[in-house]
Parts: sequence; structure tokens; C-alpha cells
Amino acid sequence: MARPNPSVTEFDPVWQRICEEAEAAIDAEPLMGGLIYAGILHHKSFEGALAYRISMKLASREMSEQILREIADQAYVATPELVAAARADLVATYDRDPACHRFMKPLLFFKGYQAVQCYRLAHWLYQHNRKDLAYFIQMRTSEMFGVDIHPAARIGQGIMIDHAHSIVVGETAVVGDNVSMLHSVTLGGTGKEDDDRHPKIGDGVLIGAGAKVLGNIKVGHCSRIAAGSVVLEEVPPMKTVAGVPARIVGEAGCSQPALSMDQILKTVK
Repeated sequence: MARPNPSVTEFDPVWQRICEEAEAAIDAEPLMGGLIYAGILHHKSFEGALAYRISMKLASREMSEQILREIADQAYVATPELVAAARADLVATYDRDPACHRFMKPLLFFKGYQAVQCYRLAHWLYQHNRKDLAYFIQMRTSEMFGVDIHPAARIGQGIMIDHAHSIVVGETAVVGDNVSMLHSVTLGGTGKEDDDRHPKIGDGVLIGAGAKVLGNIKVGHCSRIAAGSVVLEEVPPMKTVAGVPARIVGEAGCSQPALSMDQILKTVK
């Protein structure tokens, strides 16, 4: 029989499912009980658990878990859109990552998901002119997760970063909704320009492992960038590019490549 959990409410099916999964996980592996209670079942809401997880991962001798928790709580109360984006990212990870079998896994274990939520908090601080705090969170996110996203970058909802090792997103980069990217992706500049110098990624784009997109160029919606490619020129919508430098090699292959996660380049006879 499941243990009673006052944090579960009928108004939040996502949070209810996470709590039910947490109860089942403890039944299956009691040694995880302390971690799962602290990370999930101790909290009354999804945003409370998320604020706790972020603060625990980013805390150091320079900035305590309590201070970071208060910052995150303040952000989530003031801007519910942050929580909505975090939910969209969680569902995107569950839907697209074949290694994700439960809603609770990104919240507890997936550094790509956690790093994106840390970026979202840093971006909120940056927008509210609390830039030093934003840069601190960027630094700690890079140190903890190997993901370096400038807090001024603009990133949409439904983002899935798989494996999330060595991700770099520059200051003036823009990433649309429902974008998927794999490890070692760079959205960078091409020199020392001070103005708008980073890529603009459209909705629904799939960026393969090790791809580099450099300069103030547009990548059209629902396009694919093959693994290992170096993109230096604009990519039209719904196309596949590959190579160094990248060239158009065909259509995107489906209407939503970021959702299908199909990275196979099909040979045209």
C-alpha cells in the first residue's frame, strides 16, 4: 500500500505522477529512500522540489543551499512561466529520450534537464538586472554539469538536451521551442564581435552530437543538423545539413525531427 503523501493534489497530475513514481522507487530500493524523500516527497509542489534540487546541485562554500533555494523560490512565485517551461522540458525529455522511463528521472538524475533549469533561473536573474548572481549560477552550472549557457541567451520551452556534456550556448543565441540537441553542441560566435553574433535556432530543430553552429545565422524550423557538422551559413526550414562545412544533403525526413530524434541520413538513389 502506498504511503500517504499530502503533497499530492488532484490539480497537478504531473506532480502526482512524480510522487507515485517516487513511492514505488522507494519500495523497490529502500536505500534510495533518504534521497527520494528529500528530493521529492518532502515537498508540496513540483516547483518546491525543483528549487530544492537546483539549490543542492549549485551550492558551494561560496553560496549556501539556503540562499539559492530562496532565490529559486522567489523566481517561481514571481514568474510562473518558469515552472511551466520546466514542466514542458520534463515532458519533452520523457517523450524523446528512450532512456527516460519515469517523470521523476530528469528531476533527480538527468543533468541535461537540471542544467537547463539552472539556466532558466540565471536568465530570470539577468532579466531582473541581478547579473552578478546570474553569472554565478552560470559558472556553477558549468562546473557541475559541463553545460555553459550564457544567462542572456533566449531559450524556448520543450527543450531536451541528451547526455549534456560540453554544451555551449553564447550570449546572443536564440533557441526556439521543442528543440532537441545532443552532447558537445556549440552555438557560438566566429570572432570578437560585441553585437548580435550567435545563432538563431528555429522551433523543432534537431542538433546532432558534436555539431557546431557559428555566427549570427538562422537555422530554419524543423531542420536537422547532422552529428559533427560545422554550420557557417543559414539553414532553410525543414532541411538536413551535414559536413564540414555543412551543406544541404536532403529534406528533414519528417515534419518534427526534434520529436522523432531520427538522426539517420538516408541515401537517395
